[in-house]
Amino acid sequence: MSNNRHSFSGNKINPPEIFAGMTVSELIDLFGKTGYNARRLAEAAEIMIRMVESDATICLTIAGAMTPIGFGKIISQMIENGFIDWIVTTGANVYHDLHFAYDLPVRQGHFDVDDDILYSKQIVRIYDVYIKENGTLQAQDTIMQKDIQEIYQKNKNIEMGSTADLSYFFGKAALEKSKYSEKSFLVSAFKSDVPIYIPALSDSSVGLNMLPLMLNEKISINVIQDIAESAAILWKSDKSGGIELGGGVPKNFFQQTGPALYQILKIKEGGHDFIVQLTDARPDTGGLSGATLQEGKSWGKIKTSHKGNVVVYGDSSVYFPILCTHILTKCKPRNKKRIYKNKNKWVEEMKQNFINQGNNQQ
Repeated sequence: MSNNRHSFSGNKINPPEIFAGMTVSELIDLFGKTGYNARRLAEAAEIMIRMVESDATICLTIAGAMTPIGFGKIISQMIENGFIDWIVTTGANVYHDLHFAYDLPVRQGHFDVDDDILYSKQIVRIYDVYIKENGTLQAQDTIMQKDIQEIYQKNKNIEMGSTADLSYFFGKAALEKSKYSEKSFLVSAFKSDVPIYIPALSDSSVGLNMLPLMLNEKISINVIQDIAESAAILWKSDKSGGIELGGGVPKNFFQQTGPALYQILKIKEGGHDFIVQLTDARPDTGGLSGATLQEGKSWGKIKTSHKGNVVVYGDSSVYFPILCTHILTKCKPRNKKRIYKNKNKWVEEMKQNFINQGNNQQ
């Protein structure tokens, strides 16, 4: 179809039938015979299967509050089957993921409410999800600040480390201390050596919880190390793909690895082979969330704008579980790439390659 977009040569639309007991995969097959975003979702499923079967290094980017509605467990299942090799997320998704591991209360609420009343009752709202101020947020803050302090006391080199190092130790602490560690995707990532980057660390409760210790002990994170490590992951990957939930900073941080290697370091051209984005953002507003994947080709973020990428316009909270269920059904588990153990070595190799080419003199 990609070579005949301007001819009357597409598959005939023959109205499909639904039936009792349909599986998710059968529903996606039905979507593929229709049009609009149903067909885009089927195309996304096909691309995700190609990512897995080609042994591409797969990144999940997470914008929006996905973990407060319990999606951390879904992410964990994808990690444990070897279908996610590294993650870029907002700090909020890391922070709220840990509530479930530590059994801190999160409840279904309502979106049509008086938030002044909720505030008076010390209930925090994320659309239709309720979180307790004292029983959850304050309790999580106490746990996180203690963990951060222990991390910096036991790992003196972390000040030159990346946000992936911080996430790694959060996962380790939750595995050792929490009641329900199996409910946290940070724990799964720790156990599988999946690095989790938080490029907008300061724009989250994770960053807020680092403030007291910074004021007292001058702790910090080297966010430029995040750029080096993420670029090295693409540099070492024969094929690379991404699953993007929403847009924003996580999306662009993942995609900018292409320009980092091509435009800045001048050591590798091409960008990513596959990207699936689930978003409700418009493409004409000029923001990174609304920028089309095809537009990314002009920046060197993807291999080609003609294939291997699709934007599905809609709600990630609906589409992501459907796609994950389909992939778990259709694909055999893969060997884990365990990138976290290799990332520092890869950065050093990339550095030497850059220096040997003399590009650092430009």
